[in-house]
Amino acid sequence: EDMGFIDSLNGLLADANPMVVANAVAALAEIDEMSDGDVFRVTNANLSKLQAALNLCTEWGQVFILNALARYVPRSAEQAEQICERVVPRLQHANAAVVLGAVRVVMLYLDKIVSRDAVDALQRKLGPPLVTLLSKEPEVQYVALRNIHLVVQKRPAVLAHELKVFFCKYNDPIYVKMEKLELLIMLANERSVEPVLMELKEYATEVDVEFVRKAVRAIGRCAIKIEPAAKRCVGVLLDLIATKVNYVVQEAIVVIRDIFRRYPNTYEAVIGNLCENLETLDEPEAKAAMVWIVGEYADRIDNADELLEGFLDNFVDEPAAVQLQLLTAVVKLFLKRPKRTQALVKTALDLATEKSDNPDLRDRGFVYWRLLATNPAAAKAVVLADKPLIRDTSSHYDAPLLDELVANISTLASVYHRPPESFVSKMKGKQKTFKHRQARAAAARAAEPRTAVESDDDDEGTYESESASASASASTAAAAAGDGTAREASEWLAAAAGGGLGVTGAFARADDDTPVAELTLRNESAAPLSGLALQFNKNVLRLAPTTPALAVPSLAPGQSAVCLVPLAHSGAAADAPAETIDVAFKTNAGVFYGKARCPLWVGFERDGRLGKQDYLQQWKALGDDVERRHALTRCAVRAAGAAAARLAAHNVFEVAQRPGAAAGETLLYASTAVDGVPLLFELAFDGTSDAKLSLKTARLELDAMAAASIQAILR
Repeated sequence: EDMGFIDSLNGLLADANPMVVANAVAALAEIDEMSDGDVFRVTNANLSKLQAALNLCTEWGQVFILNALARYVPRSAEQAEQICERVVPRLQHANAAVVLGAVRVVMLYLDKIVSRDAVDALQRKLGPPLVTLLSKEPEVQYVALRNIHLVVQKRPAVLAHELKVFFCKYNDPIYVKMEKLELLIMLANERSVEPVLMELKEYATEVDVEFVRKAVRAIGRCAIKIEPAAKRCVGVLLDLIATKVNYVVQEAIVVIRDIFRRYPNTYEAVIGNLCENLETLDEPEAKAAMVWIVGEYADRIDNADELLEGFLDNFVDEPAAVQLQLLTAVVKLFLKRPKRTQALVKTALDLATEKSDNPDLRDRGFVYWRLLATNPAAAKAVVLADKPLIRDTSSHYDAPLLDELVANISTLASVYHRPPESFVSKMKGKQKTFKHRQARAAAARAAEPRTAVESDDDDEGTYESESASASASASTAAAAAGDGTAREASEWLAAAAGGGLGVTGAFARADDDTPVAELTLRNESAAPLSGLALQFNKNVLRLAPTTPALAVPSLAPGQSAVCLVPLAHSGAAADAPAETIDVAFKTNAGVFYGKARCPLWVGFERDGRLGKQDYLQQWKALGDDVERRHALTRCAVRAAGAAAARLAAHNVFEVAQRPGAAAGETLLYASTAVDGVPLLFELAFDGTSDAKLSLKTARLELDAMAAASIQAILR
């Protein structure tokens, strides 16, 4: 870098030869991945060059350029649509890598497009190329299916009408069949479930045992997912049980147990069919499922005590999972038929507490024994309590992880379904994740020099370049101000309202520009507090903890601790803007609710920097109707240069300065963005502690919060 190599590579992005452009992109991207700073920037200046080279270079050059476009964050919905239109022809390419690279770009940009018609049109164009990939070699099919899994979870409409292409062929390798089964379940709905069930029933008669088990489980997952189809699914499972194929029967019993949990008191008529197969059960999971069914519906099975007694004969030799389930089932039976089963429950408790070396089993036995001996009513309330309904979440990922994986479509991360830093050991601590690239998207717009802006409109005035002395004074002011941040701690939860937990917190931004919450936790109760977790209600910045659990395992009485909570803009948006967020803290003492003061500057984005011409165009386009003026008082900084340095620490970027109309007045023009929406500022400084602020934005509801944040930063 010191020798100008990086600058030379960046200069090659403007070369007339598309192959030179593609190779420069490949080199810069690889260097950027391994470096600590931002080496490769896709800006408006080189964006058009990349798009032009995309259609002219080789297939691997196209892959490099598509990867570069995936790093770019469009300035507007219109720009996102324009780029997608340039990328869509690559979906027809013969090379699967080019196709998946184009899919990746379109999937990322769809989130930026606001037109419903445009989104629908692009989604329709994504389907056929993905289907075409399934006609290639099995290895390519597998990679395509793993990527399709992410596409379908993010946007089900892309392949909603292509269900039959995922029906398994007789000569498909087992790994392809397994992936197709997952996609069949994901795409199945009330209208299409019938042909899916017929396919799954056929698969359950094949010779590959593992595939048959997966098919039987898929039938149960369809029942749990699609309530109107549950009865039909149960009928198919009964047909499979009637085949008397041992491993099919056992898998079907496990599946029916789950259906009973999803639809209690609905399909219990089939219990008789299940009991006929008790003697054939030899797998722990199937045995445990059958024991659970007998215990749960003991009041409807006349000979439930005999059935459970048969299992007790071999209690010591059974696996731990069966023993635990059998103990609970016997206790349930006793609570429902106490007079007939006293000897049976005593035998089960004796076996669990005296004959077993398993600590979990012994503990459960002692708990049941104490409950039954001291408070049978409490035992009944605990053991026979209503159970929460289950749902199928086995193939779904949390939104932040899904976004990360979609951003890595066409890479190994999309095949493993894991973030790249979790398996690329040599890159840990160095590799930049999707979140980091998004947070640093400002670099893609920072290539333009921070000089004055010349306006062709005399009414708008003339911007003058910042002098070297002004730059020096800004740097000096920034150094004098420390870190320059306006973080302000407030009480999030009073100890009196938090079961003894008191919390003081402040929002800030980490070195990589991601938001964090700095919390001070205090235990003012007489008992230890553990299991600390935090959740946010919906808010204007869509902030949410990346993980609910706090990095403080416990607090002893009188103890306090400080922790950082990483945040992400992944939550739900509030209906109306407010500077407070409703928060919930969970401890072993319960759940307690408080409020966190969150200024808007926490959401100011690095990619809110605008070039001079863009600033002028947007200021004019917004018009005078949306301009809001505010008076700022008691400002700690009184000069535009010092204010620019302090604002820059909060992602409010200077565009230019110029003299104002009044004597000694200096105007500072700056910009930022919130959730991709630009905020434009004009600040007037006259050397006193008072300043004037003019603000324009398309989201006028943010006006008051934005002005309050600027005031807080300058104080």
